[in-house]
Amino acid sequence: MRIVAGRWRGRALQAPPGTGTRPTSDRVRQGLFDALWHAPWAGRQAIEGTVVLDAFAGTGALGLEALSRGAARAVFMERDRAALAALRANVAAVKAEGVAQVLAADVLRPPRAETGCGLVFLDPPYGKDLGPAALAGLRAAGWIAPGALACLEIGREEEVPPLPGWDVVAEREQGAARMLVLRDGSQGKGE
Repeated sequence: MRIVAGRWRGRALQAPPGTGTRPTSDRVRQGLFDALWHAPWAGRQAIEGTVVLDAFAGTGALGLEALSRGAARAVFMERDRAALAALRANVAAVKAEGVAQVLAADVLRPPRAETGCGLVFLDPPYGKDLGPAALAGLRAAGWIAPGALACLEIGREEEVPPLPGWDVVAEREQGAARMLVLRDGSQGKGE
């Protein structure tokens, strides 16, 4: 597993041993970032200079990819000890400590945010329908900036869950994964 593009292109990333963490594959990350970079509903400004949240961070591959491609800052949220160790090693390996914050936290009960994030990555365990609860909890704790984009990875065979306050702007399938790109639709709706 490597960073696909940007200033850290080709840098290898560590993953914890075992099957407890399922890192987003290089190919899925490449497709997602290509879509974000070139889509009329996103573009370079969706990444460059943006504060990013990598929730259910695991190895941190999504947030580190965003930093490599010009994100201003990234917050990583993970609670598994082995994944946290790999995540911290990956942040140190690319010398991103100054722009990366690692939180040992439960995404479903997140701490209060200092600022909202414009781009949110969520890669929860498949088949547990954690996406909607995580998005609701992150919004309530202030992690979601108005108009933010959220990229939610689910299993290819899973039904798209109800996502109140979010509009699906794109959907991509790659291997066992389905990536949903969502835009915060809560503006002006009293949420």
